[in-house]
Amino acid sequence: MKVKINAIFDGKALLPEEDIDLEPNTRVSVIIESNEQDEKKTLSFLKTARNLKLDGPPDWSTRLDEYLYGEMTDAGK
Repeated sequence: MKVKINAIFDGKALLPEEDIDLEPNTRVSVIIESNEQDEKKTLSFLKTARNLKLDGPPDWSTRLDEYLYGEMTDAGK
């Protein structure tokens, strides 16, 4: 019997999203294929940051405290 089902991985086990017509303890073969939609939901931090397309001064990294809090730090003086 060949059946395609959708399941969610909870960190320990695959949980079917619908009922499966199998007896308990039946051995099965599983092929894992993640859905494209799920992959789009889990973007890395860098991909998310790039997608924001923020525009700001080129010295953000060296003057971050000044831009965030309006004051110079010892490192920025």
